[in-house]
Amino acid sequence: MLYVHHSTSLEHDPSAMLPEHPDTPKRMAVIERAMAQAGWPGCEQRDALAASTDELELVHSPSHVSAIRHLCSVGGGPLDVDTFVGEASYRAAAHAAGAACTMVRALLRGEANAGFCAVRPSGHHAERDRAMGFCLFNNVAIAAEVAIQELGVERVLILDWDVHHGNGTAEIFRRRSDVLYASIHQLGLYPGTGALADAGSGEGRGFTINVPVPPGSDEDVWVSVLEHVIVPAALEFRPELVLISAGFDAHRNDPLGDCRLEASSFAQMACHVRGLAAEVGAPIGAVLEGGYHLPALTESVLATIAALDGTGSAESTTPDPLVTSRVAAHVGHFWTL
Repeated sequence: MLYVHHSTSLEHDPSAMLPEHPDTPKRMAVIERAMAQAGWPGCEQRDALAASTDELELVHSPSHVSAIRHLCSVGGGPLDVDTFVGEASYRAAAHAAGAACTMVRALLRGEANAGFCAVRPSGHHAERDRAMGFCLFNNVAIAAEVAIQELGVERVLILDWDVHHGNGTAEIFRRRSDVLYASIHQLGLYPGTGALADAGSGEGRGFTINVPVPPGSDEDVWVSVLEHVIVPAALEFRPELVLISAGFDAHRNDPLGDCRLEASSFAQMACHVRGLAAEVGAPIGAVLEGGYHLPALTESVLATIAALDGTGSAESTTPDPLVTSRVAAHVGHFWTL
């Protein structure tokens, strides 16, 4: 199991400009401390290389990359009402994207079957020309493009289980049929995208699966749509690489969401995805996104890493009579469920 990280994740600090900002370096510090106390169980630590400008521009416009670099070089400032950069933020974001690329290259070289990128800032809200939602560069999207354009992968599955919809990733691959993007997220939360009816556009129609779940949804709902809708569609798609946008803000204690997952819920989802990856013979890599209650974040990350590394087994759930049936009725137009 690869654990990819870099010390620059501790240097990006939006709370220096907005003291109540939830995305602080403490998020990374508590994860690293817990992993060290656990003896880095089953993990080979690897430092991330910084993503190059060319790699960042696989999914972002040159003007977007240069604008963030310039703002950081002059001391930083706000990009929108809740997305801030400081002098060190460009370096941190480049290493966060580079971590995902480092992991994917190692996985596809057969150096490991699974990996986890413990980096920040997060990425899944970042669009081609826009930083937003605490995200500067879209780490998981850049890694998927490296796999496709550099390493010859023909099909990539991206599963996003952050409580917020990954609008950036969805838009980047909206018109593509070589990336299946599936998101489970809470209905009505920021950024307001990810409607069930949005299945992609053009050649990519059907290759976006959006699963908005009601506030208060628990493990039964989340695992049900994963097991009975997303996994069957992914098996038909047959990805050569599986990536997870691993946000942990659907935990019941997280201040930014209103779902009811436990650390064991994320482990259970990871077990289902591990089984899917094994069935199609694909490596699996997770990239940290949200998660702002520090004890819940730490426990959930460790549980997910253990599950991706082979601990536990996927348990079957009964399809949720409301959410799963409604999602299946829509997704069934594109995939055999």
